[in-house]
Amino acid sequence: MSPTSRSVSLAAVAASLLLATACGGGTPTPAQVDLGSGPATAGTVKKDALKGVNLTFVSYGGVYQKGQQDAAVDPFAKESGAQVLQDGPTDYAKIKAQVDSSNVTWDVVDTDAVWAEAQCGKLLQPLDYSIIDKSKIPDGLATECSVPAMQYGMVLAYNAKKFGANPPQDWKDFFDTAKFPGKRGYPGLPGDAAPGPWEAALIADGVAPDQLFPLDTDRANKKLDSVRSSLVFWKTGAESQQLLESGEVDMAMVWSGRAYAAVKNGASFQVQWNQWMPIMDTLGVPKNAKNPKAAMALINYYLGAQQQAKLTELTSYSPINTDAKPGLDELGTSFLTTQPEVAPKAVPIDSKWWADNQPAMIEKWSAWLGG
Repeated sequence: MSPTSRSVSLAAVAASLLLATACGGGTPTPAQVDLGSGPATAGTVKKDALKGVNLTFVSYGGVYQKGQQDAAVDPFAKESGAQVLQDGPTDYAKIKAQVDSSNVTWDVVDTDAVWAEAQCGKLLQPLDYSIIDKSKIPDGLATECSVPAMQYGMVLAYNAKKFGANPPQDWKDFFDTAKFPGKRGYPGLPGDAAPGPWEAALIADGVAPDQLFPLDTDRANKKLDSVRSSLVFWKTGAESQQLLESGEVDMAMVWSGRAYAAVKNGASFQVQWNQWMPIMDTLGVPKNAKNPKAAMALINYYLGAQQQAKLTELTSYSPINTDAKPGLDELGTSFLTTQPEVAPKAVPIDSKWWADNQPAMIEKWSAWLGG
């Protein structure tokens, strides 16, 4: 499973801006709430502290948002007394329209991590870490304006029937079509550049994983050109999963959740965790949100170990609380990116660099795909 594309059409942007202009809006008046004394503890909220407060939680819909609702949002509402509405899918143009018009109706939004990094202090406000307990979040994942909502990864999946006796060990092997012949599935959505494709190509071309940034896209494109005839591009998570299940490709760069779903459905694929790339959705609070303290309290509750364990059980995404212990079967557990033997094998991704450079990267990626 995977979130939908973060791309937003120009028409949607224009429509959202027109809507904001029509709605007007004024300066929000935050509700007065008493969250209790003492340090914050993830997964808890003072009983009935938010009676009379209305909040709106926004995510990408489907099984993922239903899992968020059942694991964290609805229990938070019951415990705190707040009324929490669901909305979605996340739309960056709508967030901008709301903030620009000072008519913010969304309180907690689930977004792409790169977008959240780029919008810190612009469309997203800094988080209040006196209300949000980030002590159980792995180092480096919480930022000034966002915390992870869940984790997954971009991974190398290979056909175990074909390569099981001599499996690919890394991205260099993925690009070695002589040693490992066959078609490769690869992300190929114009207008949506993200970590994964270029990093893998550079590693295959000899760049050390900890020396990737700033990305040398010209060098990466040359490496990609060398295997282009073997690439089968997918534009959605469903397409990537289907490539594995149909056997159309012998290897693929896919989201870990999609690889898990394909294997669960009988695909004869395994994952090489060496050099996998971490990906996460994040939670943030739009600038000028009407009830920021209550929104922070919802985020703090969402981060609890029990809530994160249940979210993983409902969605297969990996938890972000280090104390979470989801009850999964052996197959589900084997796909968690938080496994002690898996986490250290990750390629470090510079989300700040991506946030600063993504617009230019989208242009370059779209040009290469169309070339």
